[in-house]
Amino acid sequence: MTDGEGPDPHADQPVVSAGAPAAAADAVVLALHGRGATAQGVVNLVEPLYRHGVAVVAPQASRSRWFPHGAGEPVERNEPHVSSALAAVDRTLAEIREWGVPPERVLLFGFSQGACVASEYVARNPQRFGGVAALRGGLLGPVGETRDFAGALDGTPVFLGVGGDDERVDAERIAETAAVFRELGGDVTERVADGVGHAVADDEFEAVGGMLDALLDGEV
Repeated sequence: MTDGEGPDPHADQPVVSAGAPAAAADAVVLALHGRGATAQGVVNLVEPLYRHGVAVVAPQASRSRWFPHGAGEPVERNEPHVSSALAAVDRTLAEIREWGVPPERVLLFGFSQGACVASEYVARNPQRFGGVAALRGGLLGPVGETRDFAGALDGTPVFLGVGGDDERVDAERIAETAAVFRELGGDVTERVADGVGHAVADDEFEAVGGMLDALLDGEV
């Protein structure tokens, strides 16, 4: 494994999997953990999303962080960690494709820093995904900064959730992320969880679970 430094700090980190085996997977939840957490931790976190025929795959970040500085810092200040994190997602998606599961059968789930990585990946690599769920995080960079993204999400369902009492995530960041995804053609739902801080609410898991059920039922 790498030591968390160098040009690709997340290279050669382990990937944790659970749920349906690769050969039997009808869909995949690609889960990205938050800062200070682990791949195994996010696999446990998304247990409410477990379904028959659904595999859960979670890459591990070096030193349990995808990037060292705040999400609101200029993106360049968090390099090369951000590029390395996006490369880790790319490698994981490539492995999932080898199972015979295309991106339109993959739901990207991210919490906190993982939500930022998921948002950045989808914005920079827009295509039809099975779904995107970014909870307690959005696009990187200073709030109010204009960044240009090109491509099409082709109606990908997107769920963005922020806690009403979350002191770590600015609701304006989530609104800006939603605007970018709508511009790219995503079917975006924003939700503020009243009275909730930096944690996932039960009704948010119900909403994301509904996205996954629709994917399994062939409705998306």
